[in-house]
Amino acid sequence: MVNTQIEINPAVMLGKPVIRGTRIPVELVLRKLSEGATETDLLDAYPRLTPADVHAALSYAADTVAHETILLQPA
Repeated sequence: MVNTQIEINPAVMLGKPVIRGTRIPVELVLRKLSEGATETDLLDAYPRLTPADVHAALSYAADTVAHETILLQPA
């Protein structure tokens, strides 16, 4: 699935995935949510964010994890 709300541009935030049209990294959205912030907290703190942007960040993270390859090393 292509997430059109997330952009990766080397000229913006050193190429980290950001919410399109902003300098808000996906990582920041995920970290704040993992620390207990609610969607409402994020929308209040970052007025350019929309509920769809928050959901896009979560979707991007899920897609990224789903495509990871884990290599197990013998102990």
